[in-house]
Amino acid sequence: MAAKSNLVNMVLVLGTTCLLCSGILAGAYALTKEPIDAAAAEKTARSIGEVLPHFTETSYESVEVDGKTYNYYKAVDGDRLVGYAVESTVVGFGGPLSLIVGITPDGVVYNTSVLSHSETPGLGAKCSTDEKFIGQWKGFNPAEKKLSVRKDGGDVDAITASTITSRAYTLAVENAVAAVKAIGGDVNAHTGASVKPMEEASNE
Repeated sequence: MAAKSNLVNMVLVLGTTCLLCSGILAGAYALTKEPIDAAAAEKTARSIGEVLPHFTETSYESVEVDGKTYNYYKAVDGDRLVGYAVESTVVGFGGPLSLIVGITPDGVVYNTSVLSHSETPGLGAKCSTDEKFIGQWKGFNPAEKKLSVRKDGGDVDAITASTITSRAYTLAVENAVAAVKAIGGDVNAHTGASVKPMEEASNE
């Protein structure tokens, strides 16, 4: 009888503990969700401002290319189309690499910005800090330059010792260009019209 009583007590205690923990987690989520969402929205808005010329208004839209959905911001200045800020995510060396790529109506990459990454500190992580690597994307015209790293016969200078990250970054830009082409932008790039998956590789 004592054993049965102990089992009941253990189940009650465990159940109560689980309920309390669930309540605490739910409360913490409710308290932190709004600030986290606000911070993410602020970061995205700031990134859009970095990758496109001056604009007065944006609309959030999406386009599907080869079964994959790409979200983008269509930016206008009054009645004039300024460009598109496309969210593009690929697989880098350490995991997902997410960019926002600004492309003007004539198909030129105005600028790029890293939204998030899991690349190796001191190596691939330089994709968000290396001035030379980042700077080359400003005004990059896919109609005149090939969207591949130089090691693969293209016109993109890779980050030193981080070829995989550089290829992933380039692919994210290429996919954004393809997305704008699907939207209807005037993009005549040295790239296929379809979005390409990132090939797996075993080292940087």
